[in-house]
Amino acid sequence: MGQLGGNPALPDAVEWPAWADRGPLTFVAAVDCAQLPREFVTIPLPEAGTLLFFCFDGRYAPDHYRHDLPRNADGYRVLFVPAGTPVAERTPPSGLDPYPRRDVFAEIVATAPEREHFLLDHTTIASGESLAEAVETVLGPGRAGTDAFGEMTWEIAQGTPRHQVGGLAAPVQGAVENEIAAEVLEGGWEDPRRKEEAARWVLLAQFDSAEETDMMWGDVGMLYWLIRPDDLKAGRFDAARCLMQCG
Repeated sequence: MGQLGGNPALPDAVEWPAWADRGPLTFVAAVDCAQLPREFVTIPLPEAGTLLFFCFDGRYAPDHYRHDLPRNADGYRVLFVPAGTPVAERTPPSGLDPYPRRDVFAEIVATAPEREHFLLDHTTIASGESLAEAVETVLGPGRAGTDAFGEMTWEIAQGTPRHQVGGLAAPVQGAVENEIAAEVLEGGWEDPRRKEEAARWVLLAQFDSAEETDMMWGDVGMLYWLIRPDDLKAGRFDAARCLMQCG
């Protein structure tokens, strides 16, 4: 399916992504779209081609690193390399050490809305109750609150890193869609359009902290890329937004 860390395969004409006045971005992961189980892909990804994820994570200039990637669009990048494009492995610019490479393979996993996700209020069961209202009767005794849906998916994952393409994000804090909406709207968290805007974003990919890859997002956090479906269908990957959440 792809790789975490290591060196990316880039076309000769594509420059290594960089943040002006800060330095080069670190290569995080590559996803081969053709290797994904298409019948279970929840977002309109290309049928083939490779997605490359980069972010400014402090490995090049730790003194200048702050956890404010969503406010600085030059601090992250998603590149798409169409299938059949000639590429070659590219080593990072001088002074930037790559993460250890780990090959990854696709498997189907369960995801669920949690942490104030809009689907909790807009998805109903047969009784007419929303998921948020019916959480106790749906999940049974011993579980309370809408975080229970996320707790179940964590139990299924059994502690393995939750790297993911599509599906519903596994937030460390609040719903990542709400956070992105607050970033793109002028009114921020108080903007009355925030809930409507949050519903317009889908998870493109998330990458978990993992000892085996030497990736640590804040305090054992998660790195998320989100995009609007219309931008994804049109191949406008420069419209993707990135954020990090940690404990």
